[in-house]
Formats: sequence, C-alpha cells, structure tokens
Amino acid sequence: MTRHILISSLSICLLAAGFQPVAANPMAKTVEDLKAIQTKAIATVKKVLPATVSLFSAKNGASGSGVIVNKEGLILTAGHVVRGAEEITVVFPNGKQARGKVLGANYTRDAAMVQIIDKGPWPFAEIGHSKNLEPGDLVLALGHAGGYDPVRTPPVRFGRVIARSINKFMSTDCALIGGDSGGPLYDLDGKVIGIHSSIGNSLASNNHASIEGFREDWERMIKGETWGRLGGRALDDPDAPVLGIQTMRSARGGVAVSHVFEGSPAQRAGVREGDIIRSINGRRTPDLRRLQSILTNYKPGNIITVRIIRGEDNVTYGIKLGKRGDVLKKRP
Repeated sequence: MTRHILISSLSICLLAAGFQPVAANPMAKTVEDLKAIQTKAIATVKKVLPATVSLFSAKNGASGSGVIVNKEGLILTAGHVVRGAEEITVVFPNGKQARGKVLGANYTRDAAMVQIIDKGPWPFAEIGHSKNLEPGDLVLALGHAGGYDPVRTPPVRFGRVIARSINKFMSTDCALIGGDSGGPLYDLDGKVIGIHSSIGNSLASNNHASIEGFREDWERMIKGETWGRLGGRALDDPDAPVLGIQTMRSARGGVAVSHVFEGSPAQRAGVREGDIIRSINGRRTPDLRRLQSILTNYKPGNIITVRIIRGEDNVTYGIKLGKRGDVLKKRP
C-alpha cells in the first residue's frame, strides 16, 4: 500500500507541475523515466526511515521529529521542538525508545541538536549539501506527522524546492502538518539537506532550515551553546552576510540604493546613494528579494563583484561582505 501511494503521489506531482527538470535531478521525459525516479525514491525511503525519529519531553510537553546523522546518535531537529527541554525521549519508527540530551541551538535559524545518551550504534542518514539546490529540485520529506503513531511509519511526502531564502532557510511544496517539525528533508539519494521548521500559509508551502546553516553552527551547537530568538525575522541573524545598504525600490532593472551605512563594506568600496545594483557575480538583481537570495550563497568575508548603474555610467566594484551584527553596531 505504501509503495502504491508513493508512486501515485509522485506521478501526480510531476505531471501536474509540468515538471521542469534541473541538472541536480534525474530527467523525466517519459513514463519510464518517472518509474525510475519512483523506484529510486522508494529505495531511498527504505534506507533512511529507521533514522527518522519522534521526539518528546514528558516534563514540558515539547514534541516533534528529528533525524539521526551518525552512528553515535547525534540528532538534528528544529530549535522550537526542544526549547525549554534538557532531556528528550527518542522514539524510533519500530517503537523502540532511547534517552536524549538536548545540546545547543541557534533559534534564529530554528536549528538544534540532541545527543542520544544510551549505547549505540544507531541507524543514521548521511548529511548532504543544500547550497546548490534550485527551484524545481526533487526532495523527500519525512516526519512523524501528528506525532508518533505505532500503527504506521512516518508518512512520506514527495515534492520540489520552491525557493531559497535568507538566513539559510528554503521552502518546498512538501505538505507538512504538526508533528513534522524537526523532521528531515532528503534529496533523492537519501542525504539530509534540511530540517522542517514551519508551515507556510498553505500546507503545500513550507519552510526548512537548510543543512548549510547547521554546518556553519555545528561546533557551537555540539558544545551546547544556545543563541538567537524564535519568531524573529530571518533578517535578524547577526551573522548574515550584508553589503551595508538600504534599498527603496526596483529601478532600471535593478535595486536602487537609498542609504549606505557608515563604515559598511559598500561604503568602503565606493557605493553611493542613488546607485542601482544590477547584478552580483554576474547574476541579475531585478528586485530586493532576488538580491537577498543571491547573498545567501555567500558568507561574511567573501568578496563579490557588484555591477552598478550610476547615472549613465556602469561601475563595477569588488566588495568584501560584512556581518549584519557588525554593520548595525556602526549605526548612529
């Protein structure tokens, strides 16, 4: 039954969307291609299912999902799932339970870690990469939707990447509900590329903390550090890469600069108010959303090439990105 449901859902999803293949995914041009993708997806789910766990705390009622990423029992989950808990109960799809200790969390990125303290080894899924994902890439979402249920395994949702956002978040059209939070988003090879964070305005538009954000905060969370705040805007991340500008509108195919912060990377490079940013490293920036999306591919300290229109002139600057927190400290 599970296999038939997955195949049916996959076919409908791909065909209804008109399926625009991208380089990172198998190309589906025929029914046989679709069947091949379905076969791969089914094999992947079978491989990663044992590592997809349910989490709950009897003390404070915290609950959600998670994924084990090494044989020692390290679990990645969402920050809001374990907030306020020091210990957590880990429940496997087969009903087996283990004890877990909450480690660190970056609440701004809704990312957290839990360590199983019972003796392993434990089933685990490999960690992948999310930085090269593009809209249309195929993904698999697992999680204990509605909480752990002994009569069924975690439901499988098949979908596509919709967009990448600032602060190491991305969105997909994999339908999620309560209980899925903290669960894993996999690529078709079964590698963890994200953790379910929040449900969007539509059940088919949901947000995930990308694995790249976990990679950047890995050592701090392993050590048990906790920082950031839940419910804050993604722009609140003090470690986010910035140019140090404010914008007011789209103009002439780019983004108009309304203010340049004193001492910011943009000011040091020579950017002025009234300049129009047309591209970053050759990628067009027709609006602020696109500009912010492009910046998520870089880190503070990276040097990017920014093409600007100034009056009738075209100007190109090499700008070393700064940290948002550092730039804001320079504001009056």
